[in-house]
Amino acid sequence: MKKGQRGRLPLIKRRRKQPKSNQADKTSKLESSIDEQAPLYGSLADNENMFRSIYKDSSDVIFRTFYIGEQVKAILIYIEGLSNIEEIDDSVLSPLIKSAPNTDYSIDTLIHKRVSTSSVKEVKTFSDSIKEIASGRPVILVDQQNSGFALGLSKWEKRSVEEPQAETVVKGPREGFVETISVNTSLIRRRVRSPKLKMKSMEAGEYTKTTIKLAYIDGVADQDVLEEAVNRIKRIDADGILDSGVLEEFIEDNPHSPFPQVLSTERPDVVTANLLEGRVAVLVDGSPFAMVVPATFYSLLQASEDYYGRYLIGTSIRWMRYLFLMISLFLPSLYVALLTFHQEMVPTTLLFSIAGSRAQVPFPALVEALMMEITFEALREAGLRLPKQVGSAVSIVGALVIGEAAVSAGIVSAPMVIVVALTGVASFTIPRYSASIAVRMLRFPMIILAGTLGLLGIIMGIIVIIVHMVSLRSFGQPYLSPMAPMQWRGMKDVLMRVPWWKMNTRPHFTGDSNKYRQSDNQKSSPIRGEE
Repeated sequence: MKKGQRGRLPLIKRRRKQPKSNQADKTSKLESSIDEQAPLYGSLADNENMFRSIYKDSSDVIFRTFYIGEQVKAILIYIEGLSNIEEIDDSVLSPLIKSAPNTDYSIDTLIHKRVSTSSVKEVKTFSDSIKEIASGRPVILVDQQNSGFALGLSKWEKRSVEEPQAETVVKGPREGFVETISVNTSLIRRRVRSPKLKMKSMEAGEYTKTTIKLAYIDGVADQDVLEEAVNRIKRIDADGILDSGVLEEFIEDNPHSPFPQVLSTERPDVVTANLLEGRVAVLVDGSPFAMVVPATFYSLLQASEDYYGRYLIGTSIRWMRYLFLMISLFLPSLYVALLTFHQEMVPTTLLFSIAGSRAQVPFPALVEALMMEITFEALREAGLRLPKQVGSAVSIVGALVIGEAAVSAGIVSAPMVIVVALTGVASFTIPRYSASIAVRMLRFPMIILAGTLGLLGIIMGIIVIIVHMVSLRSFGQPYLSPMAPMQWRGMKDVLMRVPWWKMNTRPHFTGDSNKYRQSDNQKSSPIRGEE
């Protein structure tokens, strides 16, 4: 190193150790003294300095200074991209600037006589003002006034209402929730037009300040469930709530269970039907999924299309859904148990056929089943994560190519490929993705139990699953209700779907305060002509 360069190093170090300037000290003291809960000052200059300190280094926060009637100084604060600029210019700035001089400029007068927007709210503290600004509602502060007012002129880009991708139907409404909570509440209001539909607004997340709304029908919903939902949301103390899935883990009864304890749906008609049964819906701003509580295991196996067709068809499809649920959970484990421990239970001709196909397979049935199930799950996950144009092709072609190649190479047998494929198809018949993935994950321990203990292991697994499900609660309600405990009033919509004219009572968990949903004798009776 040169001599001249050596002399520069201490100089650099000394510069880094220099104390902050007086201006930096003043800024640091000002930031440490900010109290967002304090009331607004009577001086516009003090309010402006405080807001500029709060929104320091925020280039998207706009401060627009103007004069009302060429006399009183005021300031408009809003976030660029969250507010309607055209409406601000036409309905706010233009009328205020053109106001006649020597008139009353109090906040009450401005709200009721000068501003022509439909939604105006007075704000008196810095925290209220920050909340309104963050929601896209501009705030106006006036000199010599210790309060301001927020304008309902929020506007941002949002997705249009479309058919839900995960809950498609052949017969039924085609509307689905979006990421904007105001649109979602309006979709529910369109279906329930009674003033008894209530929307309780809450907030969670220290930094995100996420808006959460609880929808329920007053007089129908169980107040205990509503109060429990409110208390669980109030207990949340986290940095942010990014989606309804995050909120679900905070409010569910048993987060360690693989089974979902809330019903997540993108369909407004599903939420409406559950509200009429006395449940409570939880909507989260920024999420297209609404959560319905309490939920039962049987509600996760019900599709909205079951109620839009004939009841005989709906009941038949529901029974088929239960059958394929059993196939999805137990078919691979039964196959492994029979081949490993209980060959005498397999018909002789079928046993010879399976033995011939497994003659070249070097692995036992347990390893073979685990290999194929893991491969199938990997292909399914890859199909979901890849772009839509190639995702389905990769999942289908990959399964065909890998399965055929594995059988040709003698790594797996053809019957195992059939069993795994049938199991995968059966899992797709479960309407709710959260319930489907729970069954898929339970399939692996069931296969291990079958490969180590045979049918005894399967029975042990079934007992553990049933005991666990019986012990589960969803907001205090039994998870297997109305079958465990048995409640005959709720059996009309579990194993079968009775006709609409027979659904005259609500489920039992809504209580007995509003038991009947419709009058009796609703069955149609055709008028006979004169003989």
